[in-house]
Amino acid sequence: MTERRPRYRTGDDDLDRRIDELIADAGIQADQDLAFELVTSVLRMGREGLSRGDLKIANSTLKEMRYAFHVFDPYRSVRKLAIFGSARTGIDEPAYAAARDVGREIADEGWMVITGGGPGIMTAGIEGAGAENSFAVNIVLPFEPAGGGVMVNDGKVINFKYFFNRKLTFMKEACAYVMFPGGYGTMDETFELLTLLQTGREVPAPIVLFEPPGDAYWRSFRHFLEVELLDSGLIAADDLDLFHITSDVGDAVEHLTAFYRVFDSIRYVGGRLVLRLSKELTDAQLEKLNDEFADIVASGRIERAAASPAEIADGDAVDRPRIRFRFIDNSYARLHAMIRLINTF
Repeated sequence: MTERRPRYRTGDDDLDRRIDELIADAGIQADQDLAFELVTSVLRMGREGLSRGDLKIANSTLKEMRYAFHVFDPYRSVRKLAIFGSARTGIDEPAYAAARDVGREIADEGWMVITGGGPGIMTAGIEGAGAENSFAVNIVLPFEPAGGGVMVNDGKVINFKYFFNRKLTFMKEACAYVMFPGGYGTMDETFELLTLLQTGREVPAPIVLFEPPGDAYWRSFRHFLEVELLDSGLIAADDLDLFHITSDVGDAVEHLTAFYRVFDSIRYVGGRLVLRLSKELTDAQLEKLNDEFADIVASGRIERAAASPAEIADGDAVDRPRIRFRFIDNSYARLHAMIRLINTF
């Protein structure tokens, strides 16, 4: 085994030894501790006498996740935009044309797109980006044909039984999101995404809520949030800054791509939040961050940092300049505001 020892074990020393041997015999070299714990979970579920129904859920979930990871793995270095919206949007509707244009323009920026693989907005996004730049993440439903999945025929298609696995894949693989008008599914995805960003369970990312000219779909949505949630104290005013409403394709693409103009990625290391950047910040810029965002720094200051031993061990963006600070981790909307400011430097 590697130096990282599994913390989660079967409780049977002989069985643990045989799991070690199985992992070695399988030729697993990297992250043997995590492989050990995965096998341990399977064995413990079997030994605990769970129902067949429970085991089927766990089995299908793990198989779906494994395949999704496998499909996306060759494209890890490419930024991806998730496109959400109604499967019922017709090809002659303004939203369809806008989704197609967003797909095309984001692909021109060197990005790929992820859609739900169905008709309507999903097909429009793939049409714009091109099948070679697209992933179709289908949900198997009896009443919704996977139109986008037919277009993406080069292995970048995943069919999910479970919505939660499908949504996990969207959130894990995308680094930006554009939401077009849609029904319950689009509302579900929008609220879940905002919840994950607000609570820090998803890394910071830009969201565009796109409504065709003359349509008030997302402005009505914002009005609801302001009247029913903000005025009642159920969200903070900063939470409304987690998304950007527009009716202009160019403005949408600019908002999405600008989020990564200087900001690159994020990670917690040793109790500090580390932001990896595309360039070093000047002393004046660092001072500006400390002045404007002191309210989200728990102690100390925002400071430059070198790649940590943990990041080096993982090969995690080690060549990027960094800043770090002790983050008050209930202020994620303010963290987004900090990133937007950094991107203007």
